[in-house]
Amino acid sequence: MPPARQERKRNLLLEPTLSVVIPALNAAATLPATLAALGRVAGEVVVVDGGSTDATTQLAASLGARVLVAPRGRGGQIAAGVAAASGDWLLLLHADSRLAPGWAAAAHEFIATGRGRAGYFRFSLDSSDPRARRLERAVAWRCRHLSLPYGDQGLLIARTLLDSVGGIRPLPLMEDVDLVRRLGRHRLAGLEVDAVTSAARWERDGWWRRSARNLCCLSLFFAGIPPRLIARLYR
Repeated sequence: MPPARQERKRNLLLEPTLSVVIPALNAAATLPATLAALGRVAGEVVVVDGGSTDATTQLAASLGARVLVAPRGRGGQIAAGVAAASGDWLLLLHADSRLAPGWAAAAHEFIATGRGRAGYFRFSLDSSDPRARRLERAVAWRCRHLSLPYGDQGLLIARTLLDSVGGIRPLPLMEDVDLVRRLGRHRLAGLEVDAVTSAARWERDGWWRRSARNLCCLSLFFAGIPPRLIARLYR
């Protein structure tokens, strides 16, 4: 039996353990804050690099994360991290999203009571721009009425639940939407703690243009367009 599987089997007899899986690509500017916000609570942090040309891997290793390398593509990177992680609970987190204080208490409470559901955090942006607040409200509406949290809100999920819905599909984009659609509304729960995401993409591309591009990508995915084609528009 592979070591990771043996470790997971032992974990099931003890208190649930948590592994954080972070896909990364040229994330040196944001990853240190993301890792620092986790503190020492997470039992294991796995950073899966997709071919960075900056100092992402060196920073991750120096900050105590386990570093893996996988072909570029967020879904494939997350899948590789999940396969290598030993925890029976998984926190899937983007490299530019940092969890606010109080996340660990909320996560442990959810782990104790939420088996059979996946939890996501509240979307927040690290910008004082009023347009950031409007976008946050729009995301809250989307989560409340459409049950569509995105990956930048983090996803806390039991490995058994993830396996039962088919795991992470190796998609270059929309792997988060694909997963939450398979989970369904009744297996998703919001956690009352912020996941503070970098606003750099909106500031670089324009608030309305970036948001419109994201909505276009979502619509194309629902229309059945292959994610590899959608990824060209997203970048």
